[in-house]
Amino acid sequence: MAYIHERDDWPRFRWRYDALATRLAAVRHRQGRLLGRMDNLGFALRAEASLDSLTEEVVESSDIEGEVLSRAQVRSSIARRLSLDIGALAPADRHVDGVVEMMLDATRHHDARLTADRLFGWHAALFPTGRSGLRRIRVGGWRTDETGPMQVVSGPPERERVHYEAPAAARVAAEMGAFLDWFDGGAAIDPVLKAGVAHLWFVTVHPFDDGNGRIARAIADMALARSERSAQRFYSMSAQIRLERRAYYDMLEATQKGDLDITPWLTWFLDCLDRAFDHAETILASVFRKARFREVHAGASLNSRQRLMLDRLLDGFEGKLTTSKWARIARCSQDTALRDIDDLIRRGLLVRDPAGGRSTRYSLVDR
Repeated sequence: MAYIHERDDWPRFRWRYDALATRLAAVRHRQGRLLGRMDNLGFALRAEASLDSLTEEVVESSDIEGEVLSRAQVRSSIARRLSLDIGALAPADRHVDGVVEMMLDATRHHDARLTADRLFGWHAALFPTGRSGLRRIRVGGWRTDETGPMQVVSGPPERERVHYEAPAAARVAAEMGAFLDWFDGGAAIDPVLKAGVAHLWFVTVHPFDDGNGRIARAIADMALARSERSAQRFYSMSAQIRLERRAYYDMLEATQKGDLDITPWLTWFLDCLDRAFDHAETILASVFRKARFREVHAGASLNSRQRLMLDRLLDGFEGKLTTSKWARIARCSQDTALRDIDDLIRRGLLVRDPAGGRSTRYSLVDR
């Protein structure tokens, strides 16, 4: 099996622009419309929409690789770094802060050159302990072949299927040099197409022991931020990729086993981005819902625990709210939690859910 990087014309990617032109124009139009709508919002709503989108991006990009991050921790970590007031901030683990730092550096400083040293910093932020799970990995440096070739495999050890084998480690420095020169220079190319090519090129070289997918998606977000000339994010490509994870991996595998005509990959990338804009409407609706709720109840006299928990519910509470969860998060007794909840029910802010299970559950009242 010959992989794309083994071909004589690697890495001279090509594509049929006539097959992409209509899709690219449609995506650019939707991108412009979304940015125009966000520009018409006030600063606070725009910042909240960007916070929600960045939270989605970080959480879902990690989930694609099977790593589940706490949404509350991610949101708090982003808010802290952007100096956004979202009430009480949940403490974040080191590895959560690391993923957030990488994503914010990619998007907030999208105009800065992408260098090997910058990528090494991102990689070190992803793996602050120097380990991927229990396995020690080389952090902040290109991979080696000490443990064998870099392969993408699935299945149990006795029936492993090799989906892809990356270039030998001895080639990585030169391959990344060519990639980085192209990313910040090279021939003129629409920045949205550049995001798709960069994603594919980076993950094909697979320069690190681990974290290549997350870094590839951060690089794509960096290119998309350049295309919009904006550090604020209002949609999540990674959230859409996670929803289409099987198609994503199938398309990557087919492309990496094909030739240098990557039209099918770019077609899929543009279509996926277009569907990501659909989800942006959901994020925007959520922001308006939260703003409306806070406006309606602006005069309510609430204690600090109630403000904390209402903010959690508005931001997308994980699972169902119960008195025990309230007590744990607000750091109070269950009796105090129940008094807080009963008070909010009397005020019409919370409602008891229909009976189900051993614990009573509660939800926000939308108006």
